[in-house]
Amino acid sequence: MTAVYSMTRVARGPVLFVAGQTPATPDGEVPPGALAQTRVVLDKIQVLLAEHGVGWPEVAKLTYYLRDLADLDTVREVLLDRLPEPRPASTLVEVSGLVDPRFLIEIDAVADLG
Repeated sequence: MTAVYSMTRVARGPVLFVAGQTPATPDGEVPPGALAQTRVVLDKIQVLLAEHGVGWPEVAKLTYYLRDLADLDTVREVLLDRLPEPRPASTLVEVSGLVDPRFLIEIDAVADLG
């Protein structure tokens, strides 16, 4: 199964809404493990932010969708390394599945463009 690679976002006024980003790479591959998948997802979000002239400091809200809360410590490790203080508000949801069964995480974001 080839994963769908999508990097969708919508700017509405001074706000950028980044749709849920998945760990599929541009060639449709999905790296194994929560550590690698979280890095891929954050890289994709960072590219979308940069396309609108903003970065992590402008991100106001992140929502994390995890297939298994046992991966939370691994995900936190990446987030603590990547996201500057003060970190955005966040919501974490454990889900029974994502669009591709290989996906362990999906993240969406809301950023201030103003």
